[in-house]
Amino acid sequence: MTDGYDPEFLGATLPLPRPTQPVRPLPYPRFTVLLDPARQLAAVTAVNIDGASLQDLPRTGDWRLDERVPAAEQTGPEAYARNDLDRGHLVRRRDPGWGPVDAARAATEATFFYPNAAPQAAGFNQSKELWLGLEDHVLAYAETTDQRVSVFTAPVLADDDPPYRGIRIPLRFWKITAWQGPDGLAAAGFVLDQSELVDTREGVLAVPPLGAFRTFQVPVADIAALTGIDLGPLTGSDVLGAQTALPERWRTLTKNNDIAL
Repeated sequence: MTDGYDPEFLGATLPLPRPTQPVRPLPYPRFTVLLDPARQLAAVTAVNIDGASLQDLPRTGDWRLDERVPAAEQTGPEAYARNDLDRGHLVRRRDPGWGPVDAARAATEATFFYPNAAPQAAGFNQSKELWLGLEDHVLAYAETTDQRVSVFTAPVLADDDPPYRGIRIPLRFWKITAWQGPDGLAAAGFVLDQSELVDTREGVLAVPPLGAFRTFQVPVADIAALTGIDLGPLTGSDVLGAQTALPERWRTLTKNNDIAL
């Protein structure tokens, strides 16, 4: 269960992003979680995906605490009980599920450890159009190269996230996909905002009707500034870097065709 994210997976060195706060590295099959013990949530997740050998496996696995770290450093089942919060996978269940079937199944089941979850309003965690489809869209684009992709995802751990049951609910999430393009390393950054979906006043979490979340394609440098995370070569590999005539710095996405790759 401990091989973790491979920084050489794309054929060029792509190190794990480095948060400024203390984190606990938790390697799993083909992915790594950098857990922020103070926030009880991941500061970074990183996964390697081999699109050429992905397995289409049935859903198996149950959410569980990771015994390598104290339970008090993980956001566990009590945060998700009796409310409209989903245990949102950060590394998607299918992403590390490639190669031989037994290894692929073990990797997909490892995504059910609580350090790989974050509280997400059901409205956006269950939406297939954008947030859950971003990696599929990039994988399809990468088929013209070597079909390998590395994906980095985490909540934005902001100081003003609203408190709820002893934790704080992140209002925004970020995702960066990276692949080896014809001209070298390429990366695309995204931010999802669930601020309008989360209301923790008086200690009760409420979720308005679906559709109140927003997804943006953003400069990777903006994600670094927003999170305080050192993103290494990802910043200089941004596909938006060559586009100087953008009508706005953050591109609002309404469908996959809006994504610039």
